Amino acid sequence: MDTHRRHLLQLSLAAGLAPGLLRHARADVAPRFALGIASGHPTPDGMVLWTRLTGADLPARVEVRWEVAEDEAFQRRVASGTEIAEGAWAHSVHAEPAGLKPGRWYWYRFEALGQRSPAGRTRTTPAADALEPLRFAIASCQRWDHGFFAAWRHMLAEELDLVMFLGDYIYEYGAAPGRVRAVEGGAAVTLDQYRGRYAQYKSDPALQAMHAAVPWLYVWDDHEVENDYAGLRGEKIAQDFPARRAAAYQACWEHQPLPKAWRPRGVEMRMHGRHIWGRLAVIHALDDRQYRDPQLCTKAGRYGSNTLPLRECPELLDPKRTLLGAAQERWLAEGWDTTPGRWNLVAQQTLMARMNWNATEPTYWTDGWDGYAPARNRLLATVRERQVPNVVVLGGDVHSHVVADLKADFDDPDSPVVASEFCGSSITSWGGKQQRLDEVLPHNPHLHYGRSDQRGYMAFVVDKAGLRAAVRSLDDALQPDSAIRTVARFAVQDGRAGVQPA
Repeated sequence: MDTHRRHLLQLSLAAGLAPGLLRHARADVAPRFALGIASGHPTPDGMVLWTRLTGADLPARVEVRWEVAEDEAFQRRVASGTEIAEGAWAHSVHAEPAGLKPGRWYWYRFEALGQRSPAGRTRTTPAADALEPLRFAIASCQRWDHGFFAAWRHMLAEELDLVMFLGDYIYEYGAAPGRVRAVEGGAAVTLDQYRGRYAQYKSDPALQAMHAAVPWLYVWDDHEVENDYAGLRGEKIAQDFPARRAAAYQACWEHQPLPKAWRPRGVEMRMHGRHIWGRLAVIHALDDRQYRDPQLCTKAGRYGSNTLPLRECPELLDPKRTLLGAAQERWLAEGWDTTPGRWNLVAQQTLMARMNWNATEPTYWTDGWDGYAPARNRLLATVRERQVPNVVVLGGDVHSHVVADLKADFDDPDSPVVASEFCGSSITSWGGKQQRLDEVLPHNPHLHYGRSDQRGYMAFVVDKAGLRAAVRSLDDALQPDSAIRTVARFAVQDGRAGVQPA
């Protein structure tokens, strides 16, 4: 990102405004782009451009014009068009320009009802034969009432090509007393309530600015619907969960830069996909919520997760159980890129590495990959058997920075390392006690780093030689102006599975 653009973004944040926001011609007219703009799903010749119109007096159908230019002043416009923002879909806009040049940056904006949106910056992916480096960050778990989004302000200073958001963009919980920021309303259950929750989160200027700075790839986790949900079963036993899931999925699509073809149909919505970065990398984005088998051995009175010894739940080793669903498992297994030197980046929701919480007997957390260990073994066995190069798994969910080696079989001490993992901590969501994590790290020797007391993100550079990762931690997520530090650095070499300190 050029210095001029970064300076503009930082000035906009300091003023509490989204970048490029134009003053309204009339003070009595509601702002139409109060939730900002975003881009995502870049390809060599285009991307998805997003906004959502705001204001209580919107007509049922509104014509929205969009344009893309090679320069910030929009003197060299290269694409334009119109979309109809429909009230039935929250007046959201998902424009899909095509025919752009590969591997370059563009500017975009929207106009509707006499107002113009902020101007955003986005880019296309490299041409198929280009060996261009990839600079990206992973982030997840941004609970509104657990802190401020200072991490996004710092991420703006990173020279990124892409943000991968790996789940829990919103939290469905209602307001709780004594928090640093108040959630509006009760728990989100209906379509209007989920829409309201997204609108509150997207009112944050730091989040808006990060969306406007680079394209995003997004996958969801549980809190976009309900804590610990699995397929068509929610955490609460007595509820109409399918209706709740359908409402949540619709609101998610309405508020993210996702393709038109992914618009939900009832309780179903496409989320997994494959994204190509020239001849350097393939990003396999997964959905571990929609198709999974329900968690086993749940606590009395509710569904969802549990942590318990294997002797109390031997069904966890049932080979028929799946976290991704049979069809998505096949899709992933058939789509690995085995070209030497190619990086296979797996963007998914949670920690894949084994995390045994007990030194004396095997203990499993049932909501993560440990609760579906045979499915994890199938995935990693395929990586080993097909000799898939440079597999790096990226995750979130556990509110901890974790860096790990992935073994073909975690129950076999001699099993080879076949992949690497970087699981990023939360933007704000509180983590567990660090003392507890310190106690379990010694009997999980494949874990190189584990900190549950750090909020932040991870930043990466991938090129032909390897992958380099910086673990970034806020001093205090309860402060909107918190500083940030790089607390650890790691690397993965081309052709060598496993993580090394850097």
